Amino acid sequence: MFMTVLTYFAYGSNMLSNRLRGRVPSARPIGPAELHGWSLRFHKRGADGSAKCNVVLEPGGLVNGVLFEIAHAEKRRLDLAEGLGSGYEQATVSVTSLLGAVEGFLYVASASHIDEGLAPFDWYKDFVIYGALEHRLAIDYIGRLRAIEALSDPDVGRAIENRRILGV
Repeated sequence: MFMTVLTYFAYGSNMLSNRLRGRVPSARPIGPAELHGWSLRFHKRGADGSAKCNVVLEPGGLVNGVLFEIAHAEKRRLDLAEGLGSGYEQATVSVTSLLGAVEGFLYVASASHIDEGLAPFDWYKDFVIYGALEHRLAIDYIGRLRAIEALSDPDVGRAIENRRILGV
């Protein structure tokens, strides 16, 4: 049976394959990719009150991430997990990968959900770092991710559940 697929550029916690497959079981990594002219920020207000990843237009900027194929039939599940229309909006971008220039979609924070005063929880930051390590993104980029200040989650149960997904 033929399955239509979409190309998704993950730059935050969804770079971690286990995390993304928990949301979209069909997710299959294509490989690392670079988004030129954009920069990564941890300033999107999440439902838990902490910072989540976002990308912003910035001349000379560079975001490293991972291209995935997902089944078109599962796109709605990812939209719901990401809060499409209530925190994130969808955008189409061209990224550079080993396949050359590839067009795909990503999620960008709505202006109403940006708060520069927030920090991510440590487990969320680890999702991003573990995903970057899993897909062998640039070492200097991973170093910049490691330098992001993170907070301990005051909800111990949530922290334990997310660490379980991380496998730690």
